[in-house]
Amino acid sequence: MIRRLFSVSALFLTTGLVFGVTQTPLPTGKFTTTPVMIQETTRMVRFLESFHFQGRELSNDDFRQLLPDFIGELDSHHMFLLTADQDALTARFGERLAKDLRYLGNLDAAYEAFRVYKERVTARVTWIQLELAKEIDFTVNEEFQWDRTKAPWPATAEEANDLWRKRLKFELLQELLNKKTIEIARENVRKRYDRLQHSLEEIDSEEVQEIYLSALAAMYDPHTAYMSPSTLDDFNTQMRLKLIGIGAQLGDEDGVCTIRELIPGGPADLSKQLQPNDKIVGVAQGSDESVDVVGMKLRKVVQLIRGDKGTPVRLLLIPGDATDPSARREVSLVRDVVKLNASRARASLLQVPTPDGQPPVSIGVIELPAFYGANEEEDGASSAVGATNDVAQLLRKLRDAGARGIVLDLRRNGGGLLSEAIGLTGLFIAQGPVVQVKDSQGRVDVLDDEDKGALWDGPLAVLTSRYSASASEIVAGALQNYGRALVIGDNSTHGKGTVQDVRPILDQSGFARFLANPPRSGAARITIKKFYLPNGASTQNRGVLSDIALPSIEEFLPIGESDLPHALAWDTIKTARFEGAALDASFVNALRHRSLARQAELTEFAYLRRNIERFRQHDERKTVSLNLESRLAQKLDDDAFRDTNKKVRAELAKNNYPSTDVLLDNVEPTPEPKAAPAGDDKDDEEFDDPKLKIDIRLRESLRVLSDAISLWPQPQLWCGAGRTVASTQPNRFAPLNRPVAVPAQVSQ
Repeated sequence: MIRRLFSVSALFLTTGLVFGVTQTPLPTGKFTTTPVMIQETTRMVRFLESFHFQGRELSNDDFRQLLPDFIGELDSHHMFLLTADQDALTARFGERLAKDLRYLGNLDAAYEAFRVYKERVTARVTWIQLELAKEIDFTVNEEFQWDRTKAPWPATAEEANDLWRKRLKFELLQELLNKKTIEIARENVRKRYDRLQHSLEEIDSEEVQEIYLSALAAMYDPHTAYMSPSTLDDFNTQMRLKLIGIGAQLGDEDGVCTIRELIPGGPADLSKQLQPNDKIVGVAQGSDESVDVVGMKLRKVVQLIRGDKGTPVRLLLIPGDATDPSARREVSLVRDVVKLNASRARASLLQVPTPDGQPPVSIGVIELPAFYGANEEEDGASSAVGATNDVAQLLRKLRDAGARGIVLDLRRNGGGLLSEAIGLTGLFIAQGPVVQVKDSQGRVDVLDDEDKGALWDGPLAVLTSRYSASASEIVAGALQNYGRALVIGDNSTHGKGTVQDVRPILDQSGFARFLANPPRSGAARITIKKFYLPNGASTQNRGVLSDIALPSIEEFLPIGESDLPHALAWDTIKTARFEGAALDASFVNALRHRSLARQAELTEFAYLRRNIERFRQHDERKTVSLNLESRLAQKLDDDAFRDTNKKVRAELAKNNYPSTDVLLDNVEPTPEPKAAPAGDDKDDEEFDDPKLKIDIRLRESLRVLSDAISLWPQPQLWCGAGRTVASTQPNRFAPLNRPVAVPAQVSQ
């Protein structure tokens, strides 16, 4: 049976609800609470307390915190509501929420909080329409705090009005800087808030319940949530991979559609023009005019993006790593189904120069976008299709072509099938445990690679990033534990070391089966297990630390598990018995010193550091100028910076190493991507020029592996002499020159 990192199981429980006897809604204002919703609410509390990995009951403090968290979800930038609104709602409902949710299934507090929020939005939109009619002075030197997610709600109406006056100037400036007239800018902003108000009118009881119960679930961890019947339908559709569109998972952040994840093999992934954290602010069909989607309900934005196979769609984006919030980039995609062949592993053989004038070293690079398997294949595909089999085939071809080392590139790999992660790790180790899985009862299941022998026992490096998550972290961490690979890349990987289970909340197997139209119900997505490496270290929160860390803008983006609220902590369990040892400290330090010397000398790293430093300076400024002249000057400076970058990149690209593609059998060559590789500079519009394509971190990983081959050609020596017992593993989070034994066991 294939294990998934995200499992879907049916949980059959008896309920006190007799389907078909009564479905009379319980009215609460414009909202109604059905008997099914009552059952779902009480059962959601029970599910959290019974099945979550933490194994804890909700406290009175948790319930008291629920309303502030809920209204924080509604008003994420703390602009519409006042401090008094939160205080009044908490005083009215705070002490009764435990009883309301645990025993009564009462959603009155959520409905009342939403009513207050909607009332404030309606009043504010009226105020905005009047304010937009006034003359606005863009010569005043003042600043606006554009990210208020952690700021307090305004204390008074006057304070709120001043915040909104600045917010409107900020939004109008975005339009003016994108070459709109002031009249068009006013109209665009006016429509945006009209759309927001209209969207609120369409929100029903089911959606309020979903936000409310998900806020409750998020107190356990960021991956636990309640899924309404509509959300569950969307989820099931995505799991079946039958969706035609751009191949991206989208979310809502303060009324802006944001890319959460790219689906390997989808149009968005293959275009190389989009990244997680990019924000979609406009959608256009074919050659039609772009529709502003800021403030639009996420489901409506998704409907605009989805469409018939083969039809074009244009997306107007704010890049996730943009240094100016007015930055825009338009991307054109052709809708399609996710193609497995396009998302399969791909390889190349590169000739890496040596510093001593010796012939270049042949090093193979295998890029793996996901841990896919046979059950995710396209119709008619071979049952042998899977990440492990594909990588094995590429390894044989690279070996036959003379590769002396391999770089496994997992930078864009967000996970996939656990069985494939275990099988792929087995290609590089003789045999033994790959991952340990712990449940809420403390039971640990050790999952082994049972195939004897390694297909590739030569020099190996794993290239990672903050986007490398879940199964990628298991592979990178296991190979690091065994001393089989150098881990190179961002300081650490994403840090997603948990397993979620989707469980139907209500029993649909009993009397409901005989109803013509049984009531729809949602599901609970609950974190039930946690991953640990063979040495007992969790991959959760901290991820897998790199042996050789390289400079990266991603270190400053909020894209890791540790950036999420209520993320489960890192911890350790007992070490599994395995034949392996961490890389010797002197070996790693020697390679690190060589890499640092290159980073200090090479032009490409000076180029990369300039981009990182510029982004860091802008990121640390949490406010933005509302002076038009100042912003225009900044835009000119940004344009000049991009022009300089283009020229530098063109020169750097001349030094790309000669490479030869190595293809899987029966797979057509992948078209040349029209974007910079993940992880390097992406802050300009020159994505379609192959002469500008550079991959600084890949080049350095090749040089690091070349150094390792020249210093210690046999990887068996990388771990040091005589260190083959698992209990001698150093703690991965201790200094490399001071081995520390992993504790036998750490309690929760």
